[in-house]
Amino acid sequence: MPEGPSIVILKEEAAAFAGRKILRVEGNTKIEKERLLNQRVVALRSWGKHFLIELPKFSVRIHLLMFGSYRINERKEAPPRLSLGFTNGELNFYTCSVRFIEEPLDEVYDWRGDVMSNEWDAALARKRLRAQPGMLVCDALLYQDIFAGVGNIIKNEVLFRIRVHPLSTIGALPAAKLRELVAQARQYSFDFYEWKKAFVLKKHWLAHTKRTCPRCDIPFVKAHLGRTNRRSFFCENCQMRYG
Repeated sequence: MPEGPSIVILKEEAAAFAGRKILRVEGNTKIEKERLLNQRVVALRSWGKHFLIELPKFSVRIHLLMFGSYRINERKEAPPRLSLGFTNGELNFYTCSVRFIEEPLDEVYDWRGDVMSNEWDAALARKRLRAQPGMLVCDALLYQDIFAGVGNIIKNEVLFRIRVHPLSTIGALPAAKLRELVAQARQYSFDFYEWKKAFVLKKHWLAHTKRTCPRCDIPFVKAHLGRTNRRSFFCENCQMRYG
């Protein structure tokens, strides 16, 4: 599943289409795609894992789900879910969810909760975490209402970076460790962004999909944990379990 930094990169790569009129609409999406014809793109935005095409009176939300992808000014052999044609260019989305948002985006999204946003509010994230003391940290990092854009890769890498066991509970974390959790969720997201743009992301993984802890030189534990049941890779020796 593409994580927040990847969606920011998509937004940057598609930036040339802002201000341009949609001249062609195709795809096997079930939405009323004809509404998009001749609409001018006001802005291209992102919130967490959502790519947003803002139009004068409504917006389009693209969620790439687990295996979604996109192509700009080129196509895959598979039929697109949504294809938007412009003068001398096109945007193509595959295996994704496409929805209309009728309300203004500022009324729908709290930009303070997006780890990649300039409006990110770390204090608000800590407040929202403290309101969920029984939540496991492996679930908390994937909770989009608190950490919009954080996915499983970032989750595993952040917990390894700050030496916290994924089965720790939020309420049991010392205050300093809670601050570190919030700070590194954002910091690692920007590290992810830079590494992905340089095509070296996987080279920097220390825990995700790895078999051996690089600090302790012992096998990692691999397990599907928490209510999200997502894969976790962690070290029982150097990642402390709080609670």
